[in-house]
Parts: sequence; structure tokens; C-alpha cells
Amino acid sequence: MMWLMVGLPGAGKTTRARALEREHAALRLTPDEWAMALLGTLQIGDLRDTLEGFLLDLAVPALTAGTNVVVDFGLWGRDERSALRWIAQQCGSPCVVEYRPVGAAEQRERVGARVRSDPSQELLTDAELDAGRAVFEEPDGAELDGGAVPPPPEGYESWGRWAAVRWPGLRVVGTHA
Repeated sequence: MMWLMVGLPGAGKTTRARALEREHAALRLTPDEWAMALLGTLQIGDLRDTLEGFLLDLAVPALTAGTNVVVDFGLWGRDERSALRWIAQQCGSPCVVEYRPVGAAEQRERVGARVRSDPSQELLTDAELDAGRAVFEEPDGAELDGGAVPPPPEGYESWGRWAAVRWPGLRVVGTHA
């Protein structure tokens, strides 16, 4: 089983991902923790996409072997979630999109509390939080209910190709659309 943790910063994704990890003996992939462990900072800019790609590249053989995986990336875009749902299918694994909504005021409070308790955490400004809300694509009913994965964007023969471009470090998964 693969779980996709979807939501904005401060929504409780990592807290829920940790619970799923314990409850289901899952491999939890949380880029912030890997960035801190490998680089000593969360300020990794464009390297985040590459780090996420390497983590997803670990997820593929794990899923294929029957290991549960929790992808704790935020996954703000529908295309990202569609690609990962498709990849789970290619690995023979069910996939659950778990959306963690959070209101603006609660989000600001949670992000502030996180930084106060752990100074290594990034303090996001109100403008940054608002900008994130503006581009976030809420999952629709089909995603949340495990509906069919839509076709990949124009110019890509498969979601595997799209994902390999989106996440450098992830090798192309599957050979058909």
C-alpha cells in the first residue's frame, strides 16, 4: 500500500505519516528529515526535487516487494498525485490519497509553533503561506476515492516519463501509458 500525504505546511502530514509508519510497518519518505540528515539544513532550493526523486526511486522497489510506503511530500499538484497513483499501480500496489486540510489561521499557528519548538524548521512568512494556498490544488473526489488515473499531460507517453522529469533522480517507471 502507498499513502500520499497531501496538504500545506502545518497541516499535520508528517504527524499522520509517522502514525501510518508505525501502524503499517511502512517506509516513510519525508524529504525534510532527509535534508536535515544529509545536508544539515532545510534550505535546499532546487535540490528538493532531486531529493524527492531519489526517495521515490527507493519507493518503487519497496512497493514492488510488498512493503508499505508513505510519501510525505505535500504533493500540492494534481499531476504529482496522478503520477504517483500511476506508479503505485505499475508496482501492483493500492494507493490512498490522504488529504490533510488546514485553515489559514490554524496553519499560521502550527507553523509558528513548529519553529518555536524546533529552530531548525523554516519560518514561513504570511506571504509565503498565502502564495502556497493560491497554487495548491485540492484533491478531488476521484483522487480521494481511488478513481481512475487520468491520462498524462500532452507530450508525455506515460506518467512514468512525466514523473522522471518532475523528480530528477527517479528513474522512468513502466513503459506504457
